[in-house]
Amino acid sequence: MWNSFLRGCGISRRAMLLGITTAAAAPSIMLPSAAEGQSSVAALASWNEGPAKAAILDFVHATTDRSSNSFVAPEDRIATFDQDGTLWVEHPLYTQAAFALDRTQTLAPGHPDWQAQEPFKAVLANDMSAIGHFTERDWAEIVFATHSGMSQAAFLEIVGEWLAMAKHPRFKRLYTELAYQPMHELMDYLRANGFRTYIVTGGGQDFVRAYAQRVYGVPPEQVIGSSIATKYEIDNGKPVLMRLPKLFFDDDHAGKAIGIDLFMGKRPYAAFGNSTGDREMLEWTGSGDGASLKMLVHHDDAQREYAYGPAGGLPDTKVGTFDQSLMDEAISRGWTVISMKTDWKRIFAFE
Repeated sequence: MWNSFLRGCGISRRAMLLGITTAAAAPSIMLPSAAEGQSSVAALASWNEGPAKAAILDFVHATTDRSSNSFVAPEDRIATFDQDGTLWVEHPLYTQAAFALDRTQTLAPGHPDWQAQEPFKAVLANDMSAIGHFTERDWAEIVFATHSGMSQAAFLEIVGEWLAMAKHPRFKRLYTELAYQPMHELMDYLRANGFRTYIVTGGGQDFVRAYAQRVYGVPPEQVIGSSIATKYEIDNGKPVLMRLPKLFFDDDHAGKAIGIDLFMGKRPYAAFGNSTGDREMLEWTGSGDGASLKMLVHHDDAQREYAYGPAGGLPDTKVGTFDQSLMDEAISRGWTVISMKTDWKRIFAFE
């Protein structure tokens, strides 16, 4: 499917050994929203005082104050957010990758040939060593096999049912409960000040659309992501869009800037990411006229969440890589790096 997703899915044998667990169906929680008109202190309650919080407050004040030279008209106030690792947990494996593996097991009875066909054979045998060495092509086969051959409506229903029961291997909570509370507050604060918030993700557009409104308050039409091709058909007299095993758009790296222009037609004034896959989105945002806010979440809190980089001397990773070149660019361009450990009082709503 999309390159960073496929690369990241092959994180390591050690990460895969953590496994994917499920539990009885339960409703996903709605994270609390900041009421419009709240003070900045109340709206960003989970943020510690420091440069990151100050950058947010200064940007919002400058772009919403009509007397400011940096004032942005309400119709142009747009903020874009990467999802995995920026809005919710992405380790030890992207949530959509966990879904694909689980879906392979579910579909296996209808595909007896998978028992002897790689890469499906390794998934069905729970061969964690082999899964840890999957190539992009291996993951592409799994994603296309598990995400196509059905209508858009059927896919959204399947994703919703899975998310209602699938739990994270470490936190033992629904994936939808693992959205970052500080970022949720940030989205609410921006919306309370007239910004439209978009999710621009390298992950699957339809996968994220299945829950974006409920989890983040972002409607499906404001989700831009990687997508597979669809075909218009008539089924029992009713039009349907059928999902095909073919990539339509890769919304990662330079694709994020392209997707923003293609589907929005406007350049954002604020952009938030956490990895090298978000570099071009922040560069694109910063190249516009007027004030702009560019922020990167740095995962440096192994106790409360995870610590990885390799920027800052942290462990390297294939999932959400934040390399030193990105850190150097952030410093040289004046982007704000958010330290999970230092800037966030709490990470999750349930803490």
